[in-house]
Amino acid sequence: MVVDDTAENLKLLDGILEGGHHEVRLFSSGAMMLRAAEKDPPDLVLLDILMPEMDGYEVCRRMRAEEALHDVPVLFLSALSDVKSKVRAFEAGGVDYVTKPFQMEEVTARVKTHLLLRRTIRELDEHRRDLERIVREKVRELSDSQLGTITALSKLAESRDDESGYHVERTQAFCRILCEHLIRSSRHRDGMTEDFVRNVCGASVLHDVGKVAIPDKILMKPGRLTPHEYEAVKNHAHIGAQTLEAARRQDPRNAFLSVGAAIARSHHERWNGGGYPDGLKGERIPLSARIMAVSDVYDALRSRRPYKQAMPHDEVAGMIRAGAGTDFDPAVVAAFLDAEGEFEMTYEEYSRRTGPGSTTRRERIF
Repeated sequence: MVVDDTAENLKLLDGILEGGHHEVRLFSSGAMMLRAAEKDPPDLVLLDILMPEMDGYEVCRRMRAEEALHDVPVLFLSALSDVKSKVRAFEAGGVDYVTKPFQMEEVTARVKTHLLLRRTIRELDEHRRDLERIVREKVRELSDSQLGTITALSKLAESRDDESGYHVERTQAFCRILCEHLIRSSRHRDGMTEDFVRNVCGASVLHDVGKVAIPDKILMKPGRLTPHEYEAVKNHAHIGAQTLEAARRQDPRNAFLSVGAAIARSHHERWNGGGYPDGLKGERIPLSARIMAVSDVYDALRSRRPYKQAMPHDEVAGMIRAGAGTDFDPAVVAAFLDAEGEFEMTYEEYSRRTGPGSTTRRERIF
């Protein structure tokens, strides 16, 4: 785009530039050029300085203030030859300055140089974006691979007391549903960042990883546990958290491990302080663990046990509703009640995968 209030200069520049096989658009005022450029940004602007209404300095400053135009190079063409005028042009955002009367060869060479620079910068930007995309994909692949390994190890721990094989997947799905609904609520919206949700859903598979340290004779006991055995099982929360915290010390900035340790340690805490292992109360319980608590209890109550049948969805939903403010964070319960249809559908979907009669036989809420 060429801007000059003198028709003869526009005609001359049009002839020079079209001879170089450039697409040229001519404007007699800066305001006209700005309106056109906002709709269709040019690759280069040749700009006069001394013009009525809006001088070249102001035109350039306005270009730099517009997102679509701030990086379009501006080549000033002016009869002003003093150093002060040239410095003002560069301060306004110009990249070059040619004094009138100009030589055709000089204008042609400088236009060619700046268009080449513009093209090179665009190619570098495109290359940078491609590299960023590749890095993101590789990081995602690595994360998926690591998460797959973690899930496999978690399912190994789970397999000792869950014959259905889907407790990890179900509770992970429930955590995701709760997070999606909590994002819409005013209570926890600020804390529900994309990273937080990703880490909660990923680390949820680690909630019972401490069970690997519980003896088989206790964990796989078909009947009710004695008080002593129950205390031994409760220790899995402490063991799981210790294991993950030890791993986190090797990588202190790993948010995934931090969330995993919080979930493993605190998903049996209760809103009224009656849980374990630390007797935390209210919002002192990590939000990730409060989300996990509802997900874990729903799945455990829906599953069949040696000493009772699986409970239907409506009964379980009623128990969770009744537990708001005592066992569970009321805001998380509200999210559950908003999404209880999704919980029921998700549980039933996994039940169909296991086949009739093959739901969990040994799973307990511990």
